[in-house]
Amino acid sequence: MLYIMRHGKTDWNAARRIQGHTDIPLNEEGRQMAIDARERYRGIKFDVCYCSTLIRAKETAQIFLEGSGTPIIEDKRLMEMSFGIYEGYSNVDAIPGCPIIPMFNDPPNYKGVEGGETFQQLADRTGEFLREVAIPLSEEGKNVLLVAHGATNCSIAGHIRGIPLDKFWDVVMDNCELVRML
Repeated sequence: MLYIMRHGKTDWNAARRIQGHTDIPLNEEGRQMAIDARERYRGIKFDVCYCSTLIRAKETAQIFLEGSGTPIIEDKRLMEMSFGIYEGYSNVDAIPGCPIIPMFNDPPNYKGVEGGETFQQLADRTGEFLREVAIPLSEEGKNVLLVAHGATNCSIAGHIRGIPLDKFWDVVMDNCELVRML
């Protein structure tokens, strides 16, 4: 089976700042969320965990899996979508003509921003990871956990469930929410 989890809360999540590739750690609430998730989902045993190389995902995986013996393997293909020069911004919808706004409210017409990724680039790397790693392991009967990020997990769900780009954000997960994909 294949499960995905979004990392715990960070100070930037709380401030509604765009994180992307910016390496922001969990805050105390985020660490507690991972501890609570460990208790809530303690009946599920994982054979392996793959996580983003960003600290907020790695820390979530480490706390969530503490004491389980589950190996944690980092993979950069599970990093959050890059939002380029807009990382660190908050309230982008208040910036007239901001080119990142369509990413949230009109994904099919989002063209990417300077230094950032497009939805296609995100889909390419998450799709490659699923084809090469996660799906084959799941098909072997392994319980696989992926710990990643909001947009990354939406992309993974889109691949597996056939969700069209215009519904991309309909499946965004809460922090430390665990969802079975396969």
